[in-house]
Amino acid sequence: MTTHTATSGQGPVHGGHERPQEPPQSQPGWSFLRSRRWLGYYVLLVIFCIVCVWLADWQFDRRADARAEIARIEQNYDAAAIPLDDAVPDPAGFDEDTLKWQTATVRGEYLGNPFLARNRPGLEGVGSHLLQALRTDQGLMFIVDRGWVPVNGNEANAGDAWLDSIPAAPTGPVEVDVRLRASEPQIAGRLAQGSTVASINLPEIARIGGFDEAYTGAYGMLIGETPKAETGVLPEPPERDEGPHLSYALQWYVFILIAAFGVVYAARQEHRGLNAGSEAVLRQQRRAAARKARRGTTDAEEEDAFLEQ
Repeated sequence: MTTHTATSGQGPVHGGHERPQEPPQSQPGWSFLRSRRWLGYYVLLVIFCIVCVWLADWQFDRRADARAEIARIEQNYDAAAIPLDDAVPDPAGFDEDTLKWQTATVRGEYLGNPFLARNRPGLEGVGSHLLQALRTDQGLMFIVDRGWVPVNGNEANAGDAWLDSIPAAPTGPVEVDVRLRASEPQIAGRLAQGSTVASINLPEIARIGGFDEAYTGAYGMLIGETPKAETGVLPEPPERDEGPHLSYALQWYVFILIAAFGVVYAARQEHRGLNAGSEAVLRQQRRAAARKARRGTTDAEEEDAFLEQ
């Protein structure tokens, strides 16, 4: 008698055992974005953005300073001269924000030997600015910068021979037109040596010159004097250029966009790798293939295909 084994409704049997079915592969989706590693990426991105914003604001501040300087030059550089007493009523003070480059007139008489502000660049190399004390009609000492001379600090400190090589100030009563500048800060560790000073620091010049009453807030850059006399090389007008600060500031914001795009791109790439075969990734691949088919192959892709043959 033949025995028939019913197989209807049952899976294939191999050696009396059913083949175990593999569990479906888990798809993490976007959950990896909550991992500790990605939280670290977020922190780095936030720190990077803060630094970029700070640097951009710094460039905006520098641009604002440059534009304020341009405004002062345009307002004061070629303005009509006003009496020094009106421009600087307090000899110890100076409103640089308002009066820098303001033209002023002072009357008096040059006295004594000049000072040299050493290590100043000029057309012939490194020299000095020629500083001459002028006693005003009111009895105060006012420092006038009479231009650049090709005398360095070592020459000046070696003796008095340099006095014969510089233009002498006019003698007797003189009327001087100047552009006002603020006293320069004193340079730490660089002191006055003989007749030379490291900076046009007016309190220091008053001290070494023995001036009891002097203007210590502002000095004057020579424009012209009556009677006329030979001077050093007078400076060219300052440039009215705000510089590249605006483009640099915007550049830092571009860096923020690039960094954010990089993080998004890295997240998408990791999502595709962790979810390979998922419906979402397959849809992305189909869309990418369709875009590539529409635009055709590029020259670089054709070259790569040729090299792979």
